Amino acid sequence: MTKTNGNLARTMLASIRNRANRSIIRPFDQRDGSLVVASYNVHKCVGTDGRFDPERIIEVISEIDPDVIALQEADQRFGEKSGLLDLPRLRLETGLTPVPVLAKPKSHGWRGNVLLFKEGMVRDVHQVALPGLEPRGALVAEIDLARGEGLRVIAAHLGLLRWARRQQADVILDIMGAREERPTLLMGDFNEWRLGPGSALTRLESVFGPLPPPIPSFPARLPMLSLDRIMANRVGLIAELAVHDTPLARIASDHLPLTARLEFGEGLRSAG
Repeated sequence: MTKTNGNLARTMLASIRNRANRSIIRPFDQRDGSLVVASYNVHKCVGTDGRFDPERIIEVISEIDPDVIALQEADQRFGEKSGLLDLPRLRLETGLTPVPVLAKPKSHGWRGNVLLFKEGMVRDVHQVALPGLEPRGALVAEIDLARGEGLRVIAAHLGLLRWARRQQADVILDIMGAREERPTLLMGDFNEWRLGPGSALTRLESVFGPLPPPIPSFPARLPMLSLDRIMANRVGLIAELAVHDTPLARIASDHLPLTARLEFGEGLRSAG
């Protein structure tokens, strides 16, 4: 516990010291033919200024210009659980199409999770309910990309309770064990920054290999915690990770988007 608290304290101090000198990071402007993916908790489109503004979320996604993006908290949590974004406008401006799900008529996704892709075809999609006291879930999509690659994407939002996150991680591992081996991305808001035997992140290493370096993405105005993650079951599939840090992203949601550049090469091997 002392070591964990020390790590958090060092991260907080570094963030505070760097606050005045924070550069604007808009990664992967030069694509080089690689694939860009992102994970973004949109916080029900309520920004750090307390204002509900879905337009800002669409603008941030346009800044990123991803080929695949997983959104969390894109539906209302209670009542009719209506979707909060203008998906036709998002498609018009970015070319992103949501992976189809069976949900309430007004919902965008599954338990707040929305997975969108730009070009390709969805071969299969599963909606998985994750255990815990909160209504958490994961989307598992098999996508044939227009460029010819096949990719499995698991988009998830893990719970606030540590014991629930451990159980949810085990369900994700069961998903992987029950399906055909293929390049897979796991991305979302994991609500987990701790490591060690009790961490959900540590459990996932058996399939997704050593964790990529943590990149603070929360809170958006002064990122200190690496709650958002993108990981792969293939060594070398993720060529680069970066937080999308722009003036608009700092205010549009309480999380900054996490982005990754993928490279599909001949030498990819299992990470676990």
